[in-house]
Order: sequence, then structure tokens, then C-alpha cells
Amino acid sequence: MRTIRAEFDRRSITVYQAFRPEIGVPAVEHGRFVPPFSRDRMTWIKPSFLWLMARSNWARKPGQEMVLAVRITRTGWEEALAEAVPTDPDPRLFASGEEWRAAFAKSRVHVQWDPERSLRGRKLEERSIQLGLSRHIIDRYVDDWTLGIEDRTPAVRKIHRLLQEGKTVQARRLLPGERPYPLPAPLAARLAT
Repeated sequence: MRTIRAEFDRRSITVYQAFRPEIGVPAVEHGRFVPPFSRDRMTWIKPSFLWLMARSNWARKPGQEMVLAVRITRTGWEEALAEAVPTDPDPRLFASGEEWRAAFAKSRVHVQWDPERSLRGRKLEERSIQLGLSRHIIDRYVDDWTLGIEDRTPAVRKIHRLLQEGKTVQARRLLPGERPYPLPAPLAARLAT
């Protein structure tokens, strides 16, 4: 089952990224991405906190030591979703492999559905979304959509420590309040949710 679960309000949605401190610290200080963040390569954004925890090993993987919560406009998020082409051909969306390849080659946004993760990192049946923003749309993300950037690394370390101590209930209380994101019908159809 594909579901977008996220922390969001009327105007914004929070997505997560993990970086090395050389990129993360200036981003937090400026409230937006600044060099050495690169606008010349694809960047992946994920609304699932626990998916990123599994991917970054609770901010312990080299190059992913800093977890950022990036608050972006819902308008920008939905603009990206409207352009997204899956990283694999989906027969519900494309009549042939050639049709998918043509769409993927022109795509400025890639979408991938990965197994959602439990608090302890176990793969779940539910699928979680991540979007790859290419260099052809990254300026919109950085300059127009981003409302603020927060360092969530201290919370990540605290939750991980509580898990290691066997304090699962306390760890769970510190998780972001993610809930199903209401997709407009055309986007739900485009994403085959």
C-alpha cells in the first residue's frame, strides 16, 4: 500500500534529508540551502522520519551525520508530485517500457516507493515516498519552496539512545506527528496510490 505520511499543516509539509555537517550547519544557520550544498546534482527528499532513520542509521552513516527537517510549501510539494516519474516502469501508469523510458528521460522529478520502517528499522508492507529533485528543478526547492530548516539531529540521537536503553514508549513519544497526506485526486492517480 502506498501512502504519503507526513508532518504537515495548512501551508507546509516537512521533508527530511541527511547531510554531512559542512552542508547541514550553514543550511540551518541561513534557514535555506547555501554552498557547499550543490544545485548541480539530484537531491532526495522524504517525508517519512523513520525511513530516513533506517537510511542514515540514526545519523551515524558517514556523510549523513546531520538530519535536517526542511519545511516546504505544500504548493511546492504538490508541484513536484505533479512532475514525478517513477524510477521503475509501472504498468498502471505506462502502456510500455518505451513510454516509461521516454517520460523518465525528460523528468525533472523522480519518485520512488520504498518499504516504510518501524521504530526499530524493520521493513513494513506499507510503502513510503521519496522524491528526487533534479538539477533542473532544484532552484525552485531552494529558492521558492523552502520555508525553514531545522536541525533534528539532537532529537534523533535522543530517540536512538532511548531505543538502545529499551525505552521504546518514551522513544515513540518523540517521533514527529506524521499522518496521511491528503492528495488531490489527479495526483493520487498520477502516483498510483
